[in-house]
Parts: sequence; structure tokens; C-alpha cells
Amino acid sequence: MITSDQITALVEEKLDGSSMFIVELSVSSSNQIHIELDGMEGVSIDDCVGVSRHVEHNLDRESEDFELHVSSAGLDKPLRDKRQYVKNIGRNLKVTLTDGTVVKGKLTSVDEGIELSIPANKKKKLPERLTSIAMDEMKEAKIEISFK
Repeated sequence: MITSDQITALVEEKLDGSSMFIVELSVSSSNQIHIELDGMEGVSIDDCVGVSRHVEHNLDRESEDFELHVSSAGLDKPLRDKRQYVKNIGRNLKVTLTDGTVVKGKLTSVDEGIELSIPANKKKKLPERLTSIAMDEMKEAKIEISFK
């Protein structure tokens, strides 16, 4: 059976020296391999093809068959790696806290947690403010896509 450690080593070997990193990697019992990448300068189709070819050329289909999927982290997916937060400083996030509360604001900094700039709310007479959220307080954080 192909192991996730084996695939992780191959992917990291290919990504060495680049700004790309693994966001998610899984290997099922039927050898379905899913690799999701991100990078500080983004991930192109050519990057995904390069990783796919590197992994495929270093595995032997004669001894074990496998199915390989390599993709970039989509904008519709939650942020899962601290480097993704750093990459997205200045963008608007929708953060769902572990208690179910939703907080929306512009990501201003990342450290042990994140800091959001919450816009003023005229209806509730709230001024613009900064709020800090610890990583363990977040259930999910997604980039808010705007077409304005």
C-alpha cells in the first residue's frame, strides 16, 4: 500500500526551493491520492502537472496501481494552513468561530492567531475596530470573494 508519508516526501522533494506547500494530502485504502497545493505566489496548472509527473514517475504502477489528483487550493475552500493566512493579508475573510458566531473583516495580521479589521456598522452605531481571534477559536475561515 502507498503511504501518505511516501507521497509527502515525493511532493516536498519536488516543491523544495519554491514558495509552494502542501495544504492537504490523503491516500485512500484503494490508493486514490489527493494532493492540494498552495503557494505564496499562487499555483499554476503547470505547477500541478509538474508535481503530478514527479509523483507518478517515482511510483511503480506495475507493483501497485493508483489514481492521482493534484490541484491548487480553491478560493471556495477554507484556509487550513497558517501560510495561507499570511498570503491573504489584506483580503476580506468570513470567519466562523467554534461557538457558531460569524465574524467578517479584513485580515490585517497573522501571529498566534489572526487580527481582523471589522468595518463600521452605522445601524448598530459601532465604529471600525480591530479584533483578534486565536487559531483554536476558529472553526472555519474563508476568503470573501467580491465582484465590486
